[in-house]
Order: sequence, then structure tokens, then C-alpha cells
Amino acid sequence: MTDWDFVVCDALEKVYPDADPRPLDRGIPLSAVLGEMVSFQVAFRPHASGDFLDLRPLRLRFAGDAARHVTAHRVELVPVELPAFHGHDDRYDRDAPGLYPDLLVPLEGDELRPLVGFWRAVWIDVRVDDAADAGILPVAFAVTDADGAELWRDEVSVQVLPVRLPELDIVNSHWLHADALADHYGVAVLGEEHWALLDRFLAAAAEMGVTSILTPVWTPPLDTAVGRYRTPVQLIGIAETAPGRYLFDFANLRRWIALCTANGIPGIEIAHLFTQWGAAATPAVYADRDGETVRLFGWDVPATDPRYRAFLEQLLPELCRVLDETHDRWQVVFHVSDEPHGEGQLASYLAAKAVVADLLAGRRIVDALSDHAYFSSGAVEIPVVATDAIEPFLADRPGELWAYYCVGQHRDVANRFIAMPSYRSRVLGHQLFAFELDGFLHWGFNYYYSWNSLRLIDPFRDTSAGGAYPGGDPFIVYPGEDGRPLPSIRSRVFAQAMWDHRAMQAVRDRDGFAAVRDLLDPDAALRFGSYSADPGHYLRVRAHLNARLAETDFEELTGSRHV
Repeated sequence: MTDWDFVVCDALEKVYPDADPRPLDRGIPLSAVLGEMVSFQVAFRPHASGDFLDLRPLRLRFAGDAARHVTAHRVELVPVELPAFHGHDDRYDRDAPGLYPDLLVPLEGDELRPLVGFWRAVWIDVRVDDAADAGILPVAFAVTDADGAELWRDEVSVQVLPVRLPELDIVNSHWLHADALADHYGVAVLGEEHWALLDRFLAAAAEMGVTSILTPVWTPPLDTAVGRYRTPVQLIGIAETAPGRYLFDFANLRRWIALCTANGIPGIEIAHLFTQWGAAATPAVYADRDGETVRLFGWDVPATDPRYRAFLEQLLPELCRVLDETHDRWQVVFHVSDEPHGEGQLASYLAAKAVVADLLAGRRIVDALSDHAYFSSGAVEIPVVATDAIEPFLADRPGELWAYYCVGQHRDVANRFIAMPSYRSRVLGHQLFAFELDGFLHWGFNYYYSWNSLRLIDPFRDTSAGGAYPGGDPFIVYPGEDGRPLPSIRSRVFAQAMWDHRAMQAVRDRDGFAAVRDLLDPDAALRFGSYSADPGHYLRVRAHLNARLAETDFEELTGSRHV
């Protein structure tokens, strides 16, 4: 009979087929609050032998009352052609193209499919919503072979506290690309199938703690090659009644807002008013003219064209009135242009901003950038700053400051690339809290295109946008065959980072900011480019926070025990 190896791992370990996984530290209590997913993994490997030909799946079964609070996913390997750029730091798991653990697929019944001679893993989530079920949950499980013979059993104790955390008090924005869903699934834009997809992907975003969603009032002018256009996903209906005169239909926008609200997403981000990287041109805007759909604006219309200003004079007041029906002003974000940079683009950015400044007076205008001159000059009052360029902004701090990371933040700072260890994603919750930032933004919730949107890609085969970006940068959820988003290790860990932030908020509100800062950074060494590489640090900090919330000692939180 073939021997088997089994290991219980925490949620910050990535189980690679050819490397022994790090076992769960059972000295760190596994604890959570009501409504929170707490996760661990079971890794398994059959020893390779010449006579092992039984490839039938194993069975993973959970016992006892805790089973009803458990969901399980297979950890699937995905191809990563570009794990890291040349010149990356040494805190990547690996830097060679290969198969990496990332995709989480719901377990089919209770089946585990082994890979002979190599490790695989199952991801286990525990979530308790009702305070009546709080307390110590012994999550007992056993693995049997296809004939029912028991191969291994274990138990992990989860301490669920009868505590509800405050809502996230920062903006957490991951840009949802509505066109990518229509294109990937081959459905009509804003048809009923598309709305159903949007509903499911909004729910997945909310599960990650997303509080603000990019809203395509017109098709967002993002990541698009000059002169090319993405699939129109314009929510606002526009009819040209006479040359330069328009009527607007906001029915689809109202439906979008209702869908966001139903999924618990309170914030709305209006698509950028001008093109990316300098605000040189206008976004693609479509209208009905004598029964035909025509493009009014786009790459061929400069940002300062008087026709665009005249159009916005009619649209923006009506748009703001619609938004004011459902949202406070602080819940609505407007964007001028994404990632302007350099002295030359500063002039074009300011010219574009001048086109809309009076129309958006008193509104919240936020833009992503890295150049401090855009803030010091007054061009951008609320900057979203790349984490590797944020230090000058912390020294000369805006009244409101957000951060972002994406493809360019590949050295030293936190990020969510597939080839990075998971602690580099979870640390973000610590950093956002410790430096009292007001928001975080990422461009790629579900970008299923190649670089500059030149073609649609298969995200199950291409995680790097055609080789342009390190694997995992373009998207954090996968499009399931049934129209349902599939989570990733990265989406789960990011959600945990936001739950950490909420726990810090709760302790701060009771004990003060300094008490939390001392707990997560006792040596005052935390920076955006400097943080603990010990996965256990993040688990211990969270357990200490939960102990504070439960008004007990860390040691009294029940840890795991073997069976």
C-alpha cells in the first residue's frame, strides 16, 4: 500500500507540488469574529512508487456540528509565464515560469484528487454568522481512500468570538471591468445575462471588502491602445435631439446603483472623464442620432474641445442630481485621468481638469499618480499614490491620502502577484491602518484582456495579460464556467487583510490608536517597503487583536489540538 503525507497549513502558506509545505503553528490560536472567514489548508501527497496505479480520488469528510460552517475548495495550479520582472527583490516564492497555486475551485462532493509523488492542497473556510454558534468549534476531519479505509484524521479548533466588527472605514476599490464579463461570456451588454453576471461579481467584490466600484457611466478610458476602443458598456442612455443638444436616460445607472447597494457596496466611482496617462483626449461616448448609434467623442476629440465641454455642461448636473438621490457626496468619487506623470502631462492634466472644475465644485475628485508635484502644485487634492512612491506624501501629507499598487510595484513593497508569498498581500491591512490612509485602489479585479486591451485572453491559461504583467496583476477572481466568479488564494488573503483592518479599528476605537500601533509594530520598523517576512507575525497580531476584543489573554484563546 502506498504511503501518504498529510500536513495542516495556515492560510498564508502556498502549497507547491515539489516543496514540503510549512505546517500550521498550533501555538497561534486560530480565531475569528462573526461573519468572518477564517481559513486553513490540508496538504496531501501520495508517495511515488512503481506499483501505485490507483488514481481514484480520496474523500475528505468533516465531522460534528462544525461541519455546517465549513466550505472547501481545491487549490488548483495555474500557468504563470511571467512570475516577476528582472531586478525583482528576493522576497518572491519563485521567479521561473511554471505552475503556481492560486485558483480555488469548490470541492466536488468530498473528493480530493491526488497527484502522485507531488503535493496538492484543499482550502478550508470556516464562517459563523450567528452569535448562538460562537465559541470553540472543533473542526474535525478525516481522509479516506476510495474504498473507505481511513488514511488520516486531524482536528483544528477555531475560536469564534461573539463579536461583530465595525464596517471598513477606508475606501477599498478594485476596478470591476463590465466589458470583460460581457466579452468573456459572450453575452449582450446590459442584457439580463450580463446583469446576472454583474450581480455575482459584485458579490465577490464585496466578499473581499470592496467598498467602492468603478461605474461605467461611459466606457472607462483605461488600458486601451491609442486609437482603439473597448466594448461599449455605457450605462447612461444618450439621445441627440438636435446638433449639440442631448437627452439622458439614467435607468441603467439606477439599476447599477441598486445592484451595488444590494451587495453591500456603498461607494460609486464615476469613470474617468479623460483618457489615461495625461488626459489628452476624451472617452468614447455614444449616442442615438436619428435611430443610429454614433460615437460622439473619443481619441479623435481633444480633452479641451468646446463640444465636450458643452456636452458635460448638460450631462454632469443631471448626473449629480441622480447620484444625490442615493448617495452622500463623500460616497461618490470622480476621476479626471489615471496615472498622469511628468512635467509635460501636468500641463495637459491641468487643462483637462479646468474643463470640469466648476461643474464638479464641491465634489470629491481622486486620481492615481506617483509624482508629488501633482499634489504640491494643487493639481490633485486627493491623490492615490503608488506604494513605492508614497514616502514624500507621508512627509507632506494631503488631507486625504489613498495608496495603490499594480504592475510597477514589484520591488520591496506589498503586492499580490501569484509568485509572491501571501504575507506580502496580508501586510497591506497593517500598513493602511498604521499610516492612517483613507483608501486603497487596485486596477484589476477582473481584467481578462491582453496589454492595452488588444485581445481577450483565457484567464485560466494566461495570468499575465499576454506576458505584459507579473502573473496575478490583471485579475484576482476567475470567471467560472457557470457564470460565477471563482476565488483565488489572493482574493481570500486580501479579504483577511481587510478583516485585520476592521479588527484594528475596533481596538482603536476602544483603546486608542497607539495601543494598536504598538501591537502590530512594536519596534516602529514598519514601512511600505519594510515589513515582517514571518507569516506567523500576521496570524499572531490578529489573534492578539481578537483577544483584546474578547477581553481575555492571548493564551486563553483556544488553539488547535491533535486527535
